[in-house]
Amino acid sequence: MGRIAVAKDARVESALAHWAHRFVTQGIPLPDFQDVIGGIEHWDQWCRAWSDRGAVHRELAESAQAGGHLLTAGEAFTRAALCYHFAKFVFVNDLQQMRAAHEQAVACRNAALPYLRPRGRRVEIPFEDVVLPGNLRLPAGVQRPPLVLLVAGLDSAKEEMDSVESLFLARGMATLAFDGPGQGEAEYELSIRGDYEVAVTAIVDWAEQQPEVDPDRIGIWGVSLGGYYAPRAAAFEKRLKACIALAGPYRWLDEWDHLPEMTRETFRVRSGSATLDEASKVGATLSLEGVAGDITCPLLIIFGKQDRLIHYPAAERLAAEAGGPTTLWMIDDGNHGATNRAYRFRPQSADWMAEMLAKS
Repeated sequence: MGRIAVAKDARVESALAHWAHRFVTQGIPLPDFQDVIGGIEHWDQWCRAWSDRGAVHRELAESAQAGGHLLTAGEAFTRAALCYHFAKFVFVNDLQQMRAAHEQAVACRNAALPYLRPRGRRVEIPFEDVVLPGNLRLPAGVQRPPLVLLVAGLDSAKEEMDSVESLFLARGMATLAFDGPGQGEAEYELSIRGDYEVAVTAIVDWAEQQPEVDPDRIGIWGVSLGGYYAPRAAAFEKRLKACIALAGPYRWLDEWDHLPEMTRETFRVRSGSATLDEASKVGATLSLEGVAGDITCPLLIIFGKQDRLIHYPAAERLAAEAGGPTTLWMIDDGNHGATNRAYRFRPQSADWMAEMLAKS
């Protein structure tokens, strides 16, 4: 994917360098990406530019909805949600503008859910004094399917998960994409925490009460910082039967000094820290040291060796220390999340999860 030939400030260049492939892989149409990025020169323009493009897709969705073309409406609402999500994903320099974009992302994805194939529904899961919102989808024609919990990272949220959901749904698994502490809708009330397993335990407790899914076949998938959260949860929550860790750190502080400025600042905000020094102290709680050996369920680790956000020795260390059957897929020319080579692992990892959760 070529770089757009417009002079841009360092934050815009950083966003393009680290996330361009991710946008398109997750469902942003390439012409939209080129059009929007081509018009952004300064970071302060980012949220508005992507929100404006989200409004284009929202209007298309509303028009299709009014005409009774509900499948088209669902697809357009989903694209709108993605645009609004990427408007806000690390735009923490203007929290009011960020939250307005986020509210649109949530509203558009919620509007899409009943029109998707298979359809989805919003759920709210009790956790401490609040709720963790999620989107539950069930595969067509499958009675009491296994369930895959989809864990977002630092800057992702459940509204970004449509393309990932589709992989598991097509293979007969239900999906629950949810916002945990420091993520999505939960980020305004719950800060990032290293012991993410407490949130996952609340999710599993809830899932056991849902008659539509099989509570004895629950897996977990996580990406980026979620690639830490998922194996961390698997170490403590033994009801999880399989885990996929994609592009996650082993210890967050190992990566801290070379992270982009926007990523560190986003972590500061979502960890509830006043300064970067305070944020690094929170970051010190995000570690698999002394924990990885307690992961006893099957574990699949996927990592892009050219990742410039999280370095690949994190994956190798987790693979070496995990206590159960472990597989490491290193994508030699993969970037962060290997989004530039998604075809090399996305469908294959969904196949792996289906095998791990199959009835014996």
